[in-house]
Amino acid sequence: VQLQASGGGLVQPGGSLRLSCAPSTSMFRIGDMGWYRQAPGKQRDLVARISSGGSSNYADSVKGRFTISRDNAKNTLYLQMNSLKPEDTAVYYCNILPPLWRWGQGTQVTVSS
Repeated sequence: VQLQASGGGLVQPGGSLRLSCAPSTSMFRIGDMGWYRQAPGKQRDLVARISSGGSSNYADSVKGRFTISRDNAKNTLYLQMNSLKPEDTAVYYCNILPPLWRWGQGTQVTVSS
């Protein structure tokens, strides 16, 4: 399975971005999915997860600012990121939980003035 994340970019603090992820297999067959991020020199961490039924959970660092969603009919996983902070700067990846599929290239998010 290939995972293609997109939607990253350079944004000022307080700004918003929406990331998208399109797996190469039907999301109707996929259970829990998540968005992960890796900042330079740090480990890759899970920031948001969503079940096949739509229940979501978030890391404390993004709670109240990020929203994960999925549209199985469009075969796309989303991450709406609001009130972005410089510490959100990282490469963002999508994967299942646990992250057993090969990682895609991710999408770079840079929050800077």
